[in-house]
Amino acid sequence: MGRTVHFEIQASDPQQLIDFYAGMFGWSFSKWEGGDYWLVGTGEVGQPGINGGLLPRRGPRPEEGASVNAFVCTVDVEDLDKTLEQLKSLNGVIAVPKMPVPGVGWLAYAKDPDGNIFGMMQMDTAASFESHQ
Repeated sequence: MGRTVHFEIQASDPQQLIDFYAGMFGWSFSKWEGGDYWLVGTGEVGQPGINGGLLPRRGPRPEEGASVNAFVCTVDVEDLDKTLEQLKSLNGVIAVPKMPVPGVGWLAYAKDPDGNIFGMMQMDTAASFESHQ
């Protein structure tokens, strides 16, 4: 079975997105010795999850309103409402507002300052459409 083991973020301004993701999720970044590439640490070794990379964008930024043409990664968060407020303070925008995934949790999609879409999920087995009033 093919398991996802790495992700990559395209960045028009790498330092801007390093600052954004470090502020949003506390991720660590270290410059790779092989060129313009940063290794992204997303959590403790041995815990569920994957690490990734950040690299300079080689083409145009995603167009506003265009369909997503990539894999979208979703990040586990403790408090989605608080994280969405933090997103705004770091110049990110909400792409799809908070919604329930019944029996699983609360999900929202956001865009980083470079227009990359990512998801955020707060696990909560009590999440339902009724509790989302």
